[in-house]
Amino acid sequence: MPIKAVLFDLDGTLLPMDQDAFVKLYFGNLAKKMAPLGYDPEKLVASIWGGTKAMVKNDGSCTNEEAFWRYFASLFGEEARKDEPHFDAFYRTDFEKARASCGYNEKAAQLVKAVKEKGLRCALATNPIFPDVATSRRIQWAGLDKADFELYTTYENSSFCKPNPAYYQAILDQMGLKGEECLMIGNDATEDTAALLCGMQVFLITDCLLNKENRDISSIPQGNFDDAIRFVHQL
Repeated sequence: MPIKAVLFDLDGTLLPMDQDAFVKLYFGNLAKKMAPLGYDPEKLVASIWGGTKAMVKNDGSCTNEEAFWRYFASLFGEEARKDEPHFDAFYRTDFEKARASCGYNEKAAQLVKAVKEKGLRCALATNPIFPDVATSRRIQWAGLDKADFELYTTYENSSFCKPNPAYYQAILDQMGLKGEECLMIGNDATEDTAALLCGMQVFLITDCLLNKENRDISSIPQGNFDDAIRFVHQL
């Protein structure tokens, strides 16, 4: 069955990233921003991790946004939800400082362009644990625009996370496609290869390859951006 669409991961794929450095800058600046509101830095960071786990475990019964804030409110009380605008303000301003932990590769945009020149549809399948405002910012850091993608996943519009195959199935359903009609391009041997369970093909970008479970990925097409562009041309 011919490929009709290509799904892209963002962090570590289109956007080169030192994940540990990114988390340190992101959480450090968030804690600093929220301290005047009375949030203890350590408890706040722990709550973000806990909220992230709640989103990863989401069974589709609510949006990831709701899953996160339910967990957050379970720690700080329902009144903490009044601070949501302050978190949104952080993503519009101080979140930009986390860009220092990210690289830039002009070939990321070239890869997306190559897909479009093939007449294929494009979607951004980034793990939806961030709000739209933060995802939009990271798309820009990669030298791309939201308009480059038919859809992109955020915690507002998603009810599953990677590596749950239901996350990929939800994208397929939204785009009206079968798994066999899609290629997933990512960098995570666990999160992105989960697309295989929906029948998709997978190509792994190795520039910032993550394989925390030491999976055997020898049978999965992989390489740098030039290799990925060649792979797309052969579709």
